[in-house]
Amino acid sequence: MDISGCISYCCPCITFGQIAEIVDKGSTSCGASGAVYTLIMFITGCGCLYSCCYRSKLRKQYNLKGGHCGDCMRHFCCEPCALTQEYRELQNRGFDMSIGWHANVGRTQGWQWLQR
Repeated sequence: MDISGCISYCCPCITFGQIAEIVDKGSTSCGASGAVYTLIMFITGCGCLYSCCYRSKLRKQYNLKGGHCGDCMRHFCCEPCALTQEYRELQNRGFDMSIGWHANVGRTQGWQWLQR
């Protein structure tokens, strides 16, 4: 298990916050999304009620196969595994998850400028 898997297992709010910031294209911060996730987790005991929606958003943005029912089941049955999959999917698409949306956009714009 790599570091993202360990963090997803020990503190899923961090992994979820990073995913949500990228999927929402910076409209919500990592901290705010992680805090909402934590609040839902404390109130309901089931953070997957919130996180499975982001799996669906991620699939829709990148035309990934799957369905809403499967998204919810993956998060309900093994939340850390589902979050780690999403985290890796975004990493494989070139995002540096540790720097957030705005820094990723700035980084890619810098690369585009250098390639011209």
